[in-house]
Formats: sequence, structure tokens, C-alpha cells
Amino acid sequence: MLARVVREVESAVARRSAMPDVRTKFQVVALLAREERNRVKADESLSDAKRSEELKRLDGIATILAQTAARDSTLFELLSEEAEISHSAEELRRELLKRAGIDEPEPEPEPVVLTAPSANERRVPPSVVARQLANPFLVPDFEAAAQVRRTNGRLATWELLGPLFRSFEDTTPGAPVCMDLPDPLPVMLPPGRELMAHQARMVAAAAEGHRTFLLADEPGLGKTAQALLAAQAADAYPLLVAVPNVVKTNWAREVELWTPSRRATVLHGDAYDVDGFADVFVVNYEILDRHVGWLGQHGFRGMIVDEAHYIKNKTSQRSQNVLELADRIRKRVPRPLLMALTGTPLINDIEDFRAIWQFLGWIDDKKPLGELMAELEDTGLTPADRAFYPAARQCVVDMGIVRRRKVDVAADIPARRIADVPVELEGEAGRSIRKAEEDLARRLVQRYDRALETRRTQTFVDGIDHDLVRQVATWEREDISSESGENVFAMLRRIGQAKAGLAADYAAQLARSAGKVVFFAKHIDVMDTAEETFAARGIKAVSIRGDQTKTARQQAIDSFTEDPEVQVIVCSLTAAGVGINLQVASNLVLAELSWTDAEQTQAIDRVHRIGQTEPVTAWRVIATQTIDTRVAELIDSKAGLAARALDAQVEEGDGGFDLQLEALVGLLTQALERREATKVFT
Repeated sequence: MLARVVREVESAVARRSAMPDVRTKFQVVALLAREERNRVKADESLSDAKRSEELKRLDGIATILAQTAARDSTLFELLSEEAEISHSAEELRRELLKRAGIDEPEPEPEPVVLTAPSANERRVPPSVVARQLANPFLVPDFEAAAQVRRTNGRLATWELLGPLFRSFEDTTPGAPVCMDLPDPLPVMLPPGRELMAHQARMVAAAAEGHRTFLLADEPGLGKTAQALLAAQAADAYPLLVAVPNVVKTNWAREVELWTPSRRATVLHGDAYDVDGFADVFVVNYEILDRHVGWLGQHGFRGMIVDEAHYIKNKTSQRSQNVLELADRIRKRVPRPLLMALTGTPLINDIEDFRAIWQFLGWIDDKKPLGELMAELEDTGLTPADRAFYPAARQCVVDMGIVRRRKVDVAADIPARRIADVPVELEGEAGRSIRKAEEDLARRLVQRYDRALETRRTQTFVDGIDHDLVRQVATWEREDISSESGENVFAMLRRIGQAKAGLAADYAAQLARSAGKVVFFAKHIDVMDTAEETFAARGIKAVSIRGDQTKTARQQAIDSFTEDPEVQVIVCSLTAAGVGINLQVASNLVLAELSWTDAEQTQAIDRVHRIGQTEPVTAWRVIATQTIDTRVAELIDSKAGLAARALDAQVEEGDGGFDLQLEALVGLLTQALERREATKVFT
């Protein structure tokens, strides 16, 4: 068991993926190997030969740990006797012991603290301390204070924030909504990645020296990629990224896709697993209060706030934490890169701009600051002049507002495309699903071994018999008996239930930023969870289900297409996959994966129809580290989704593709490959 886990760690680190879960596995394997070595040495029932054999195997594990740590030197810190053992590491240790048949008593639960941690209670991860001690360049650069230029000009006595906000009430055609952006510059991209023209122009602005952006492109236009490449162009590392919890995993994945030379680390809970030497730190708003102390002193040269409308309420703890961090970064670093990303810069009223502009350093509580104040002075106007308002709006837009709609850049993007949103299943539900998947893989291996035993007289196959693998997968798919354990169909359903709330949260964000959204699911309980989530978020939704009358079904469709207050329609994939027109929306969320690409495509075609004037984006929510990921890959491989677009032709013969069978074949093959690797190791 230890050999298998250490090989997983070795493989992940070789791919430059030292994410928190990988670091946790590394530390737990080291702990268990030490414990096992001590046990073997003290066990008087073992013969000398047996003891020598066991110690030799443990030496092999230790060798792999050392070789892996040599690839990523930050892992050596986890081998120290003084290294902190995080809660997630303790849970994994107990889980591995349980799999090995060793039961340990559950620890007493820690008392729940209902108040936000004080400055003295805030956590500083050990690797962060090591990084701060190792890096002499974290001393503040007080020249940054010179960036805030104060003026005693003619506008010094005017109240300016109110007029600035009112200047954005002008909705006449032609009112500026986007700063002038330069022509695209050559950008070094990883193989297989390609920038669209509108993305490349924003990155070029950062490369030419612009350092504050309110990036308010509509969803589906690649704001994440633009932000990461802008940070690369500005060399804004280390970089802090504050995000909603539902997209935290996706940001780490996007870092690896767009800037693979940079390492991302994700903060969970007390963040004892965080990599203090990483380039990009991803943290969700809910835990910022625990870490605002050390984050403000870590020497960040840039900060990105995703879904920036989350900070619109300046009295909230979330907003105060973000503003405090931005202020401390500005004081320590000359001209840091600060980016606020949102498809919805305004939620309730114009003054929702206030917190975002303050984060960017354009204003404070009372007046415009620095460059913005200077630009307003240069207009030669005051709020008493009618011409002040369009001129002031242009000044603010030129500070870094970038807003493009899908219809504006339709020529740049595919008419239909899929964008994956990876989510991490945490807590008991996630652990239960991963255990069920391990049990299924173990059952498949047992079937395979029994089948091998019955055909010993037949031709010998060196290594894995792939024909037999496919036969065993076929037996498993056809076996519907409850005694055999949870099958792949039940597992996918449980995954759908576990990610229902996360998918609904993401759809709620889309509804606020992009208008109407279509939410597709396969199972009733997933639809129920989604509707409950939308109601809790104050989002009006209707639904299409299989048990509805034709009248109720049509009423739901009419409400969604005609009532501006109805923002989401929750649809059953089977009941609403064909025969209806929902082109009033251009965004849809696929909360559960289909067993066929045709079903997925039919759902997207409810939105992408004749008369649709905007490119359509399907946001497919995928549970990482589960069979969900494998199913998504299989759908894509057979649907010909080149570059995530849906316009490629399906190859001849794909119609007979059995997705369930291929998923089981992949699961069994992977389990056998791990076993073969373990045999070689031992």
C-alpha cells in the first residue's frame, strides 16, 4: 500500500504538480514508513530473514521519498521531526491504516470556534516561515509610497466620488466601456494553447506597463487565462489570487495549463500544507481572515480578485480583508499588478464600484488618488460643468476598465464551446466516493485474477492481458446484483449528488454576471438541490421535469424566455434535452455528465439554435480525482472536441462507442498498472 501511494506522489511531482494533497501524501507515507520501521525492528516474532526483507522494502520506499524530494526541495521540510501534521494529513494517515486493517481510535473533536480568529490566532504555515527566512528580498520597498500622489489643485475642495459614480449612469450608445488596448504582442504559450485576439490585446497592455485592471469581460471570454498571462508579462510573482471556493481548484488547474513554469499552491483551512515557495497562492474568501497576517508580509507583487463583486459590501469581513491586503501590497511593492475580475461589476447600484476601485488604488474613502486625480485635473473641468461627466468617465475607463461582450468578439471565439469547471469534493462525501471507487477497482482486479486462474492452460500473456481486461469490464457492466457492491452507474450518480451544490453555486455566479442560465442535470435529487441553492441565493428559477404536464412545461419555458426576473431554468437532461428552444440564454451548466456525447450535444443545442446571436458556452462541472474526470476524457476523445469546440465532425464508427465499458476498462487497466509497478518495486 505504501509503495503504491509513494509511486503516485513520485509521478505527481515529476509532472511538477506538488499540490497540497500530493504534499500531504508525501508526509503521511514518510510518517507511516518510520512507524513501520520501528515496529518491524521491535517485533520479536519475526525471523531475521523476514525482518531483513521488510526493512529492505521500507528502504525502497525511503529511497523514492528522497529522490522525489530532490525534485522539489520544499518537500524536505515535511520530513523534519518538527514539521506540523495537518488535520488532512492525520485523516489520510487514519484512512491508510484502516485500509491496511489497523484500527485506531478517532481523536476527540476540537471545540468549534464561532468567532473570527484574532491577529494572535491567525495561522502561519511552516513552509511560509521557511520561505520568509530564506528570502532577503521581502523587506518593504518604501518607494511604493511615492505612487500615491496628492494634489492641492483646483479640484481639491470638490466632492468627486459622487460625480464619478454618476458618470457611469450614462448608458447612451458609444459611452466608453473599455480602455484603449494595444495591438497583440507575441506571447510564449504552452503547446496546445492559443490566445484569442481580444485576450492577447489585454495581455499586451500588461506587457507595456499597465498595472491596474477591472477586467469585466462577459463569462466565456477567458478572463482567467488573461489574468494569469498578464501576471506573467508583468513578472508579478509571487501572485495572490482570492476566489470563491467553488473555483479554487480550477484556478490551480489553469495555472498549470497556461503558465506551466509557475507552481501554484492552494490554501485549505489552516493551510499547513501550503507550499511557501510557490509562485501563485490561491485562497478562497472564506478563510482569508485566518491568513491575512502572513499574506500581507509575504512580498506579493500582484493580486487578483476573482468574482470581484463579492467584495462590494465594504462593511463585510471579506471586503475588509481584501482591501487590507491590497493596501499592504501597494505599500511594499512599487506598481504591483492588481486585477479585479468580474462579469458583473454592478449588482445593486452604481456605488458597487466603490470597493473595487478602492482595491485597485484608484480612490480611497473620500477622494480619487494619484493618477486618477491627476487625470481629472488635466481635464480642466469641475462637476459644475456638464462636460465633466463624460470626461471623468473616460478618465476612469483609461485607468484600466476592460469590458467586452460575447457579441463584440464573436469572430474570435467558436460559436459553441465547452469549458470545464473542475471542483474538489471535500468532507465525508468526497472521502466516501473515493473509497467506493477504490472498492470498485479492487473488485475488478479480483474478477481479473479469478479469470486468469481458470485459463492457465491457455497461451501465456506477458504483463496485462488487455483482451481479458475488456471481458472483465463487460461482466462488471452487466452485473446488476446488489451483492457485488456499488457499480459505476451508482457511483456517477453519487458524484452528481455531491457536486450539485457546487454546480448550482457556479450557475448562480453566471446568472448574476451573464444573465439567463440553463442548468442541466440527470437526476431529480440534483435538480432539487440546485433549486434549493438558487432560492437561498435569491435567484428566481423554474424547472422542466419529466413528470410535468405539457401546460406546466410550457409555462416554465415561457417564464424563462419572457420574464426578466427568472434567471435560471433547471432542466432534466432527458426531459428537456430535445424539442425546446432556450436561446434567450447563451450560457448553460452541465451539472452531471452524460453517458453519451449525443445527449450532451442535444442539451447544448437547446441554446445554440438558429436565431442565437451570441456564442454559446457550456460549463461542464467535473469532480477532480474521481471517475468523473475519466468519463469526461472519454466523451471528448470520441466526440472530436478539438480545442474544446463542438464544431468538429464525429468520426465514422463512434456511434458504437460504449462509454460505460470504456470507463471500466480504464479503471481496471489503471489498477493493474499500479499493481505491476508495485511488483517491480518490491
